[in-house]
Amino acid sequence: MADPGPADLGPEPIAAPLSRAGAPLPAGSGAPRPRRVWRRSRQVLVAGPIVGLLLVAAALAPLLAPADPNILNPRAKAQPPTFAHLLGTDEFGRDLLSRLLHGARITLVVGLSSVAVAAAAGTLLGSAAAYARGPVETGIMRVMDGLLCFPPILLGIFVVTFLGPSLPNLILVIGVLYVPRFTRVVHASTLAVRELEYVESARALGASAVRVVAGAILPNIVAPILVQASLAAGHAILLESGLSFLGLGPPPPTPSWGRMVEQSGRFMQLSALPLLWPSAAISLTVLAFNLLGDGLRDLLDPRLRRNT
Repeated sequence: MADPGPADLGPEPIAAPLSRAGAPLPAGSGAPRPRRVWRRSRQVLVAGPIVGLLLVAAALAPLLAPADPNILNPRAKAQPPTFAHLLGTDEFGRDLLSRLLHGARITLVVGLSSVAVAAAAGTLLGSAAAYARGPVETGIMRVMDGLLCFPPILLGIFVVTFLGPSLPNLILVIGVLYVPRFTRVVHASTLAVRELEYVESARALGASAVRVVAGAILPNIVAPILVQASLAAGHAILLESGLSFLGLGPPPPTPSWGRMVEQSGRFMQLSALPLLWPSAAISLTVLAFNLLGDGLRDLLDPRLRRNT
């Protein structure tokens, strides 16, 4: 009988990946570590600098703005970009770059402050519900479920209309609207770690419930809270822009991206630039925060870390 040819021997085995020294690498480590880290953190490396630049521009708005954002100049209304006005002027002759920078301060302050309020309240309620269990857990989580039933924009319109449009009211309302999201994340994360050995050890040593939650549980669930905060920041900025568009944000002449979109939309026959710049700023900011949240989730998820 003829010897079997190459085609009869079956598929050629795939060689195990080798390290630089020639030794086989462990299973699951085919790609070099820098490449694996880049694959998991590329969204953070791309979105992080964008978010950082936005925060720096907002913080330094009084120094970077070339003019007062509220000065009216009827002779220069609806001008295209020039050396004097790098992004042009709006329908009242106000410098668009200055208004965009000062509007970033309002939008980012409201978005980040409301997320901080929501994260603090949600962490407290979620950890208390998961640790106490029983009626406390049932009561807190059913209230959170009730709040989640209402669309955020409709509930925001109702509450801001009742309280009155102002910066503190806007921060408070948006913060309360996002408390249920943080509560659910913290509740699920606390349930996952409350029965682990180090938590049981803290209880066995006689630590109080507050000390167990603050010292043993919260430090180990920071990652999902950070991810939720990054994602919620983009949604909060979008909600603030929507409420400002409806006239429920900071009163004029305070610049806000949402109010800039609303005002410029009525004068599009003069120029589309006053509508284009704040719309692009809102889109870029929300996209950057969403990419940052997705990247942090991929980077901090231990299951993905084991599979890469």
